[in-house]
Amino acid sequence: MKEILREIGMIARALDSISNIEFAEHDLTKGQYLYLVRICENPGIIQEKLAEMIKVDRTTASRAIKKLEINGFIEKKEDNQNKKIKKLFPTEKGVTLYPYIKRENDYSNKVALSGFSESEVEHISTMLQRVRKNVEKDWELVKKGNKRDY
Repeated sequence: MKEILREIGMIARALDSISNIEFAEHDLTKGQYLYLVRICENPGIIQEKLAEMIKVDRTTASRAIKKLEINGFIEKKEDNQNKKIKKLFPTEKGVTLYPYIKRENDYSNKVALSGFSESEVEHISTMLQRVRKNVEKDWELVKKGNKRDY
């Protein structure tokens, strides 16, 4: 069997490493850019939905969100209906940085997919979405405290 997940992992780690180095000058560390992008694209999102979107546990999301808040990239606001719910919004600083992060993402996509035809890119995208959906089932299972049956 081909080690496809190893390839996906290597690609993800290489791109994450590049982003962490390039975004360090903007006080974004260790993957915080992922959270900032999702908050900019989904203003008012709650922490639980954000963690689910990025596929991390709540504790990991909480740490990243706290750092983004301390560094002035995002702010938490109480929900008008339920004061216990805290919604996440980008600050002006976060909104200003968003196009730079987006530009880096677009560039990385362009580099990663160079030499592929449009139909090949569409095919890769479709196949990876299927892989993600397959993995999400196990992620949900394990997240709820269950064990996978190997």
